[in-house]
Amino acid sequence: MLDFTSDVAGGGVSPAQASDASPADDQALLDAYSNAVIDVTERVGPAVVRVETGPKAGSRSERGGLGSGIVISPDGLVLTNSHVVGSSKAIRLRDTEGVITDAQVLGVDPDTDLALLRANHARDLRYAALGNSKKLRRGQLVVAIGNPLGFESTVTAGVVSALGRSIRSVSGRMIEDVIQTDAALNPGNSGGALVSSAAEVIGINTAIIQGAQGICFAVASNTAQFVLSEIIRHGYVRRAYIGVSGQTAPVPRRHAVLAGVENKMGALLMQIEPDSPAARAGLLPGDVVIRLDGVEINGVDDLIRVLDRDRIDRTLAMDVLRLGRLRGIDIHPIERKPASRQLAS
Repeated sequence: MLDFTSDVAGGGVSPAQASDASPADDQALLDAYSNAVIDVTERVGPAVVRVETGPKAGSRSERGGLGSGIVISPDGLVLTNSHVVGSSKAIRLRDTEGVITDAQVLGVDPDTDLALLRANHARDLRYAALGNSKKLRRGQLVVAIGNPLGFESTVTAGVVSALGRSIRSVSGRMIEDVIQTDAALNPGNSGGALVSSAAEVIGINTAIIQGAQGICFAVASNTAQFVLSEIIRHGYVRRAYIGVSGQTAPVPRRHAVLAGVENKMGALLMQIEPDSPAARAGLLPGDVVIRLDGVEINGVDDLIRVLDRDRIDRTLAMDVLRLGRLRGIDIHPIERKPASRQLAS
């Protein structure tokens, strides 16, 4: 039999004391959670706009659409989903104060379901900073801000359910390193912000699974940062292509020691496309890429970033772990043809 008397005498807490303390402790935890969500909402909410596409004035055949977007600079750069923009020429942005501004498309990347807009006649806009999605952990608090079903400035909260997911984009290609969350999303949330408790945008909400409960996805902010820089620089994302799909995965410590590498994470290859540069180089499903062209690879987002325009039609040295052993492989990426813009849905 447990002796609670001796615990109290020794400075412990009796069941009665524990019961008395619980409501206050629970209230403090709830207050901290609420305050975190409120703080994020007040800091990032004004940077999330409603994106309205079409129809053009006088047009009866073109269908309009609604989505969300994130202002990422005071001069009016706005990130959203490419499927929100579609092929529409008439785009309007409505901020939290109800001010409507026309916008133009600077570039779209259906491969990652991202698009970059610029607000016309932009003033000193409220904007949000892109964070480092690589620092995310499962179970971390996140807040989704958007305009679901036309209800403006809606806030939902949840956690990071999983990292390194892959989903199929509107172009038919796989979007890698996607964040899974249980923060409630609905049509209209697309293009909105998934925000950390530090008020940094760590994802761009992009997809839900119809009929599923609490399974929603966001494109990682590191991927968005790469796409953003490419569109600003070239007008589109020019990429090298090797023909693999994969996910970010930990490198077992014993494998790292045996191979003499310091990687804690790598890019685990799940599929190799037939007759692709990867297939011709001899890559296999299960290989873990840890270095490419002298750059350390700590995840799929690193692999995507390294495969840029400067590495097209060059023979590159790649280091992979295969069954725990380090292998050197030469691979010759080719240029991936940019996907065409899709019709708005």
